[in-house]
Amino acid sequence: MSASREMFDKAIQIVLAHEGGYVNNPADHGGETNFGISSHHNPGVDIANLTREGAIEIYWDSYWDGRGYDLLPEAIAIKVFDLAVNMGARQAVVCLQRALRACAITVEIDGVLGPKTTAACWNSRIPAVSLLVGLRSEAAGEYRLRLARDSSQAVFADGWMTRAYA
Repeated sequence: MSASREMFDKAIQIVLAHEGGYVNNPADHGGETNFGISSHHNPGVDIANLTREGAIEIYWDSYWDGRGYDLLPEAIAIKVFDLAVNMGARQAVVCLQRALRACAITVEIDGVLGPKTTAACWNSRIPAVSLLVGLRSEAAGEYRLRLARDSSQAVFADGWMTRAYA
């Protein structure tokens, strides 16, 4: 098993703990959802009959493999991936880049997990735990902005904040 798959196997457990099973909440912009896999972003998937194992493979193929998460320190990779599942990959990376800046590491905030952002996460001037705390704070801030822009999403506030600070 590759190191990337091993890290993914840890990360997916966190994602699935946050996502749960089948939901069809009219307030959810993703539409019908099962194990966090939404009909909106996965139109060819039979969401109602999706199995846990099927969801895991979709996450591997469409959300993890080739995205570069495995090039990050493990705790950061797992957190960014978990956030990407919920808020989108670009916005999760923006949160990471903002957290790096909060730790006095200058990176461009462009939502791209490229070599400069990846290298910055390994900067010896900041312990990974400090970056993780910053990432949690930035994620919570992003969720608060989403709630301020769209009050119909208030039903998700507790879950989003739990996810941000987990």
